[in-house]
Amino acid sequence: MEDRKLTVRAVERALDILMCFTKSNELGLTEIAGQIHLHKSTVHRLMTTLEEKGFVARDAATEKYRLGLKVWELSTYLSKSDDPAVLFLPAMERLRDRLGETVSLYLRDGKDRLRIQAVQSNQDIRRVAQVGARLPLYVGASSKVLVAFASKDDQQELFRDPDWPDMPDPDGYLRTLEEIRERGYATSFEEREPGAAAVAVPIVNRNGVVAAALSVSGPVGRISTGTLHEFAPVLMEAAREMSLMI
Repeated sequence: MEDRKLTVRAVERALDILMCFTKSNELGLTEIAGQIHLHKSTVHRLMTTLEEKGFVARDAATEKYRLGLKVWELSTYLSKSDDPAVLFLPAMERLRDRLGETVSLYLRDGKDRLRIQAVQSNQDIRRVAQVGARLPLYVGASSKVLVAFASKDDQQELFRDPDWPDMPDPDGYLRTLEEIRERGYATSFEEREPGAAAVAVPIVNRNGVVAAALSVSGPVGRISTGTLHEFAPVLMEAAREMSLMI
């Protein structure tokens, strides 16, 4: 009987730890221990188990923890009504009909972005966006949004990664990220893909964390840099509506 009580208590504590990440996407051992009022040694043992099972991941450089991919794997079995790819689809279709161009939805996955939904333009000449495509996080309008609105710690982790490319103008890149945060959107013009232009905005959840990037893209023969800036307020309005759903 006592062993069963201890096992339940351990499960409760592990769940309490996971719930800490609803307030911050990266936490140290001391921060977690303080939030759930447990000794650091107890939290360390629980974190070791959660890490081994893939529910949390530890940054060796900072010794901080973040949610692991197992949480994402479980989320794929959520009710479809909770799936952003399904939840946001009607709004994305309305946005496509209003602007006439392809609309895409991206999530960040580590050092990449993943296109989880796309609504194709109805025009004869259009940019076709493949759902499931994995793209680098260092180039493109949606990538810049996901990096610009990430926490400073997240940004530094990306920049320190050996796979992150050397920027020709690092200071200029940082200024660009700051400008994106100030105006609320990012643009790209043949930046990642020749002949394609895009504008992207963040979708922010109720905790103030960027949940996804919403973009509109099309061929440069039809979309100028001026068009991208004209699209931005419409896209931001749609993103605010989506934010109310999550």
